[in-house]
Amino acid sequence: MDYRNAGVDIEAGYRSVELMKEHVKKTMRPEVMGGLGGFSGAFSAAALKGMEEPVLLSGTDGVGTKLKLAFLMDKHDTVGIDCVAMCVNDVACAGGEPLFFLDYIACGKNVPEKIAAIVSGVAEGCRQAGAALIGGETAEMPGFYPVDEYDLAGFAVGAADKKDLISGDALTPGDTLIGMASSGVHSNGFSLVRKVFEKEMTREGLHTWYDALGGTLGEALLVPTKIYVKALRAVKEAGVTVKACSHITGGGFYENVPRMLREGTHAVIKKSSYEIPAIFRLLAEKGGIEEQMMYNTFNMGIGMVTAVAPQDADKAMEAMRAAGEVPYIIGYVEAGEKGVTLC
Repeated sequence: MDYRNAGVDIEAGYRSVELMKEHVKKTMRPEVMGGLGGFSGAFSAAALKGMEEPVLLSGTDGVGTKLKLAFLMDKHDTVGIDCVAMCVNDVACAGGEPLFFLDYIACGKNVPEKIAAIVSGVAEGCRQAGAALIGGETAEMPGFYPVDEYDLAGFAVGAADKKDLISGDALTPGDTLIGMASSGVHSNGFSLVRKVFEKEMTREGLHTWYDALGGTLGEALLVPTKIYVKALRAVKEAGVTVKACSHITGGGFYENVPRMLREGTHAVIKKSSYEIPAIFRLLAEKGGIEEQMMYNTFNMGIGMVTAVAPQDADKAMEAMRAAGEVPYIIGYVEAGEKGVTLC
């Protein structure tokens, strides 16, 4: 009896590390010390030099049941982007610059090529965010996960000068709310998505073409989460102060927008201020989902909301566009009870 007979292939683990190294190299920053294979990832604190009062920020998250689609479609090279995005967007909307990232993959069977494909997505997400992928863990857990399934989660660390933190404390009535377009469903609400499209949750069903989507259902649902790090950095570099920021994740507008507000301020968002993507209209129609529930579950086409002074709105949107994002003025801040009104 040996470890392989028990279902754990150590040699496959070594092979996975070798295959992923080429992807990890693309994420390196000058502060990274050492390479893959150590007991810990090392990152120089030189990144904090020049800050008056450096603050570390962190975020951790996973991809959730969106992974079920990756299994069905046997497509594993984009879910890593989702994993990174869910973490670094949280760091960025607090005013932080993501510095490094670690991933955790737990699987029923270590197939090196599949693990390398997953990590290639993680590396691409890190590249988009400007964060270094300095380590991670691949755990082969036979008998715990089916042989063809896995879970994926990650952890990001970033930093900001305390004076640059985005806290919402500076919000005033009359401030402008700018929303940046999402790429689709992102990585939230997939338990409901899968319930709505229950009959289509097969490899054949996910390859069904929808004219309204301009592609297959699987393609529309598996589009990776947008990473807004560069856009928020561009706004800062343009000299615009982001007074408050909200990453529209689980809980949609109703849960996440109030998190960016200080007491005594209320957000008003106009639903007609931007075009809702077709995937959300299809979800609502096919699932018979009430509008309030849609906005309480999904991002509805807006992945990040920022608040700026009215006179800075044009400059902020110009910076967002230059960074490759599509911004909309979606509403404003008024005096009132902390919360959000969609009208």
